[in-house]
Amino acid sequence: MSETDSTTPQVGPLILVVDDEPQVRRFLRAALEGHGYRVVETETGGAAITQAATRNPDLVLLDLGLPDMDGFEVTRRLREWSTNPIIIISVRGREQDKVDALDLGADDYVTKPFGVPELLARIRVALRHGERLATGKSEPVFTVGELKVDLASRQVTVGGRGVRLTPTEYNLLATLVRHAGRVVTHRQLLQEAWGPAYTSQTQYLRVYMGQLRHKLEPAPSRPRYILTELGVGYRLKTE
Repeated sequence: MSETDSTTPQVGPLILVVDDEPQVRRFLRAALEGHGYRVVETETGGAAITQAATRNPDLVLLDLGLPDMDGFEVTRRLREWSTNPIIIISVRGREQDKVDALDLGADDYVTKPFGVPELLARIRVALRHGERLATGKSEPVFTVGELKVDLASRQVTVGGRGVRLTPTEYNLLATLVRHAGRVVTHRQLLQEAWGPAYTSQTQYLRVYMGQLRHKLEPAPSRPRYILTELGVGYRLKTE
């Protein structure tokens, strides 16, 4: 574990990088510090939990394949006491791995190899979400492109035109808004909209997401706002 020393104090968000490959840690340190983040790093799950408790990082970048315990267990243990954002970075691209990590409480999942701009965008989204959780503040009005969702008044407009949604459609959209920019799994969406007894009924989601897109998207077959994460869930764009 190490942290960069500098004569100029660093005040950017602190990111804990957990990966057992030194070259990956060097790559991430250079990319993150080059964009104003502070970095602390470790190579094992046990040390990651200790560092998370003692350093209270603003965000954790976590590999799944660690020598002492896998990233799923680290995520589960961190979520017992911490709400700070966790982004999984892994070579494992299986849909079930993504679903399991997100259902355990990870905020996002990025498959290696990845581009720096993509990772930085995911970090920005996760940090904004973490800040809202920490302060208890949520933005009552969400806007992206021509889509505007006012959570306080439960009003939805596209290009200034009011859109009438069913209660279920609105609940699904509101859930995506509350987690904007992050992947929300099928299980999470089903539980929010229909309850825990329906968490395996993914056909419901396909029907309702299709209806939402027809009401909100300029071209439903090429969605701009509600994006599909194949086999995992849906993501609402933020920019």
